Amino acid sequence: MKKYDFLLDAIGNTPLVKVKFETPGSVYAKLEYLNPGGSVKDRSALYMVQQAEKSGQLKPGGTLIDASSGNQGIATAMIGAARGYKVIITISEKSSLEKVNTIKAYGAQVVVCPSTEFIEDPRSYHSQAVAIHKKTPNSFMPNQYFNIENRNAHYSLLGPEIWKQTEGKVTHFFAGAGTGGTVSGVGKYLKEQNPNIKVFAVDSINSFRTTKGHPKPYKVEGMGIDFVSPVLANEVISEFIPVSDEDALGMLPVLASQHGMLVGPSSGAVAYAAKEYAKTLGKNDLAVMIFGDSGRAYLTKNFYNKN
Repeated sequence: MKKYDFLLDAIGNTPLVKVKFETPGSVYAKLEYLNPGGSVKDRSALYMVQQAEKSGQLKPGGTLIDASSGNQGIATAMIGAARGYKVIITISEKSSLEKVNTIKAYGAQVVVCPSTEFIEDPRSYHSQAVAIHKKTPNSFMPNQYFNIENRNAHYSLLGPEIWKQTEGKVTHFFAGAGTGGTVSGVGKYLKEQNPNIKVFAVDSINSFRTTKGHPKPYKVEGMGIDFVSPVLANEVISEFIPVSDEDALGMLPVLASQHGMLVGPSSGAVAYAAKEYAKTLGKNDLAVMIFGDSGRAYLTKNFYNKN
């Protein structure tokens, strides 16, 4: 077992585990909830902070400020605690209580904002993070929704990891799309290695993109393309797969009770999309899906009770 001298060095190198879906091919889950902060966002948050430190945008004693549905905020709070930065996270009121309490446990300040249909709304958690950043001296906002370093993080770290773990045999890749960083970064890297790899972005059926600009409320956190952003690289996406709350949340008790995998709602959406698509895989196909965070962050929402 590898040992580390610093907590943040332990981010990455998460397991790839086969999931027994009915398919002629193979489907593997990348267990990103086993990162130190509990999600795939550990990778992008650390990468964005490191790039800001290198460029001088973030200086010692500074303050990290970002908007998050939860996991980016948790990762940023953890990194701030480990590196000695103050942290302020704005979060939507639809985010789970567990996420809010986790951010606070790392010593960060949390600002809970109303759930809005559009990111431009001055009440939105993104708009409020921007406002706080502007009035806070010596602060840096990673701005995961519009910072292409979000995508570059997954291109540099997660993509090569998946390619190596599958020995270059991966043929299909599934990831939830919110900021678009994970699916775009990994997708770009994988398609550079093999242009025939299919990349699937799993979206909410009620998102801004799926509804063509007329979003409706949805329960799944951390997923849903709700604005136009340079982070999303449309050119590497083979297909966008919209998934309903009912189908995404319906997968959660199945994954927990039948596969022993307690994962969050966005992972439920990804698993649903991959499970349905897996029926069409060939015997030599190998699909990888991202399980972005753990179900432990959502237990108070009662998604896992089948009764």
